[in-house]
Amino acid sequence: MSVELRHYRDVEVVRQTIVDIHLEVRLRDFGLVGDFYSAERFNDRLTMHRSVPGWEAVIAYDGDQPAGFAYCTPLGPTTRWWSSMTTPLPEGYTDEDGARTLALNEIVVRRNWRGTGLAQRIHEELLKGRQEKRVTLLVNPAPSDGKVQKLYEQWGYEPIGTQQPFPDSPVMTAMTRPLHS
Repeated sequence: MSVELRHYRDVEVVRQTIVDIHLEVRLRDFGLVGDFYSAERFNDRLTMHRSVPGWEAVIAYDGDQPAGFAYCTPLGPTTRWWSSMTTPLPEGYTDEDGARTLALNEIVVRRNWRGTGLAQRIHEELLKGRQEKRVTLLVNPAPSDGKVQKLYEQWGYEPIGTQQPFPDSPVMTAMTRPLHS
């Protein structure tokens, strides 16, 4: 596979590509419905995420076709990331300083490139230059009957509990792993 992975720190250069892939995969392929998955709400979350210093994205291109993307933000001292946990976490687990935890906000691969290992390539490329100590993500276990969560577990993530980050979002499984093994 001759897919090129490109890093971006300016969301405006790639915003429409990211939104288009999100809509194609989340709405059309997975059939996720509701305002939470709409283009407007996703675009709002993307704007919120990119406002955090250290935002970064990797987009995979197969020729001129975008095949998938991932983006992340470091969690700072005032992060709301842990505030929606429905599972209590150990003392100090949620203490953030901007250098401890990286949030993998989104990782999405288009249908023609699924099952090729591209998601893991994008994931590893995004993480390889980061200096944080651990990485966290949220996964909706409902679509694909938990297959995506199992994939993350194969990548070294462990479930730590559940959370509902927005009143209209699904309940998600929160997972973490050390950033570098």
